[in-house]
Amino acid sequence: MAFSACSMLKLITMVSMALLLLLLPYVHGQGLTVGFYNNTCPNAESLVQQAVAKAFANDSTVAPGLIRLFFHDCFVRGCDGSVLLDSNSTNSAEKDGPPNNPSLHGFEVIDSAKSAVEAACNATVSCADIVAFAARDAAALAGNITWAVPSGRRDGSVSIANETLANLPPSNFNASQLIQNFANKNLTLDEMVTLSGAHSIGVAHCGVITNGRIYNFSGNASAFDPTLSSSYADLLRNKCPSNSTLSTPITVGLDIITPNVLDNRYYTGLQLNLALMTSDQALMTNVNTSAEVNSNANNQTAWVEKFKKAMVRMGNIEVLTGTQGEIRKNCRVVNSGSGIGLVVDSIVSHEY
Repeated sequence: MAFSACSMLKLITMVSMALLLLLLPYVHGQGLTVGFYNNTCPNAESLVQQAVAKAFANDSTVAPGLIRLFFHDCFVRGCDGSVLLDSNSTNSAEKDGPPNNPSLHGFEVIDSAKSAVEAACNATVSCADIVAFAARDAAALAGNITWAVPSGRRDGSVSIANETLANLPPSNFNASQLIQNFANKNLTLDEMVTLSGAHSIGVAHCGVITNGRIYNFSGNASAFDPTLSSSYADLLRNKCPSNSTLSTPITVGLDIITPNVLDNRYYTGLQLNLALMTSDQALMTNVNTSAEVNSNANNQTAWVEKFKKAMVRMGNIEVLTGTQGEIRKNCRVVNSGSGIGLVVDSIVSHEY
């Protein structure tokens, strides 16, 4: 049967559209692609995974630390690796902003991964992508949760400490404030509640919960937040003195039920008034967020699937791609910088 030129054109168009639809699951918003380094640096993801696994074997708090590092990177200037930049004589960087200093850790794991990747593929893999890969690998180690990470991010060259306050949600936010904070990053209420499940691992400094949570509620020095279980409040008071500050080295786990496993038990804790921070318990004070909490608490498998998708969505926030940004040789310094020396951080944890 003969084909006219018009019929042939239609056939070619249909085949092209079919091929495009087949590719869509692998191509994500703003130019990110699963397997972005398959040709240019095929071992990139495995080298990052090896660096994370080695660090995790020595200290399991690597896992929550790296997940939090990814979140704090993406929420300030997008997922551009700007949280990794060191401060210098003329600028205080994000890592030294109030929500990050002194609790944000995991930088040396990224340094190790970057060194391995640079040795294999010079100036090819961005620091921003390494942070995204490391967060996925951390979730795999802590909760057997993994996903395909779209990559192709480029590194930013601006990092300003004061911007952390305007973008990162503090531990005393209420439900409405949390919903708006995530909406500002184009993340839904459901994604906000789902991503909050990362608080099933990690710790917080006592200074985060002393004023208003376990002491000094509504100006009463001896009162604790009534949304907190009284027995849990007593336990926390026994560990955290009332004069604790953010620099006080005492920490408590974010999830009392399964503190070392990334799972949905965090939501069970919320149902039982066992949330450590005000912003966590706040999820039970809103009819929509509490419904999501109850749903996640009742179905581990469903929460895991939502968590994976939400992590991918978060990884798309304001990314730099194509010719934007750069591929940093040293994740702590922009390529045009003066080569500030590498600073090795000795602690890795998911701390607040």
